[in-house]
Amino acid sequence: MKRNILLALLALSTMLVGCRKFLDINENPSLPQNVKAELLLAPIIFQMGNGVAQDLPMVNKFNQTVFGSSADDASRVWERHGYRSQSDVGGVMWRMVYFNHGRNLALMVKDAIENEKYEYAAIGYAVKAWGYQMLTDYHGPVILDEALRDQLSFTYQDQKEVYAKVRLWCDSALFFLDQKSPLDYSGSLSSEKGDNLFRGNMERWRKFIYAIKATQYIHLINKPDFASKYADSVVYFVDKSFSSNADDANIKFAGDKKETSSVAGPMQANFTSTYYSRAGQPIVNYLGGGLRGTAATPVRPSVDPRLVLMLNPTTVDSTYTGGVPNVANGTVPHIMGKIIDNVYEGRFIFRDKVDFPLMTYAQLQLIKAEALFIKGDKDGAYDAYLKAIRSHMTFVNKYASANEAQIKEVEIVNYLKSSEIPQVSADLTLADIMGQKYIVQWGWGGMEQWCDLRKYKYDVNVFKQFQPLSGASLQYREYCYRVRPRYNSEYAWNATELDKWGALDPTYVIKPTWSMTADN
Repeated sequence: MKRNILLALLALSTMLVGCRKFLDINENPSLPQNVKAELLLAPIIFQMGNGVAQDLPMVNKFNQTVFGSSADDASRVWERHGYRSQSDVGGVMWRMVYFNHGRNLALMVKDAIENEKYEYAAIGYAVKAWGYQMLTDYHGPVILDEALRDQLSFTYQDQKEVYAKVRLWCDSALFFLDQKSPLDYSGSLSSEKGDNLFRGNMERWRKFIYAIKATQYIHLINKPDFASKYADSVVYFVDKSFSSNADDANIKFAGDKKETSSVAGPMQANFTSTYYSRAGQPIVNYLGGGLRGTAATPVRPSVDPRLVLMLNPTTVDSTYTGGVPNVANGTVPHIMGKIIDNVYEGRFIFRDKVDFPLMTYAQLQLIKAEALFIKGDKDGAYDAYLKAIRSHMTFVNKYASANEAQIKEVEIVNYLKSSEIPQVSADLTLADIMGQKYIVQWGWGGMEQWCDLRKYKYDVNVFKQFQPLSGASLQYREYCYRVRPRYNSEYAWNATELDKWGALDPTYVIKPTWSMTADN
């Protein structure tokens, strides 16, 4: 009997020591704190694409890039620049930053710094900078200094403070890029379970960080001193960022099953719904001769060779048509094409086995062109503009299927010589630049496209094919300038703070964010 008691006590003491050791390294036993950075990176990068892709359908409606074919008000309310009340729809990037990334990203950086895995520290700060940049451009004021604290209510900080912190995190990322890890992590980073953005190419991460800075500065065109203070920064950081399409920030997907398929593909179903799946008329018109001229009616294959690779024709007469706001666009082809064996065939970036872009060389060249144009350097702007067009032709070819003919050099040359392109720098206009940027960002770059539309106040002189709305066609009789914070976390738990910012007022969404104003 005594022997049994002694054995029981010994077993208990062993368990207690084991628990003590576990508790020593884990502040929360339900959420282990000592997780290797190598295990956290792949899911974090996936969430970059997932967060954007799930909120993109709503932003696409503001941009008129993709509409729905449903008569449901839950679909059309976004086309009227409103939102669904008491709903988390449109709040996935909020969840991405504070939950999906949140402590996971913090733990990755912590492990990386403490154990001298400097590549992971650099990537962590770069992802954090990118995430908060996207979030504040989407919502305006957000939780910043109090993020991830163990509390139920949080203080918001305005976009100006978030922008400053993003730049600081970019600098932190650059600092760690310059450090040398004592061990070689290239094998882990380059695997499919590692860095699915740049496969461990740290110089491409460096370029990505510079691209974040360039993108931030181009949002400030309404500041009185943009031309003298910020335009040069845009150009400087673009020049230090992507040097060709090979540097594009593309999340890689194997596409052999739902879990590994692209966030824009049929299996993930973010763009299959009747709410979010019909190309808008603006992109059809831009690709159909409407950049400098008047698009044909109906639009047919034209001098712009990108049309037939990006969009689907109607099945009736092989012409191209697009959706417009606040109507059922039932005759507009689905952006994913035909259904074959109960599955959409996919088209352009809307396929399962393709990369999902976060930022591209063509996009950055047009950012540079825009800054130089505003500064008065039309020659420099024209050079960047032409590079962007050529780059995007190559980008579109990348997403062509094996059954589609890729764009040939002769087609590019003919397009560049056409009336859709200014033939000398003196004829270049802002509408030329922003029209091409609309094409370049179509399908994936809706967050940046919305920044473009808002900073120019939805001006149809800048965006020639945008369908102007007014009166009752807008939910609050004004265009939307911000998306309200995520409903279930903020309106349920943080209403006092929301009230301070006027976010309990339904018209909160039509107030321009700081970056869109002249306030410094």
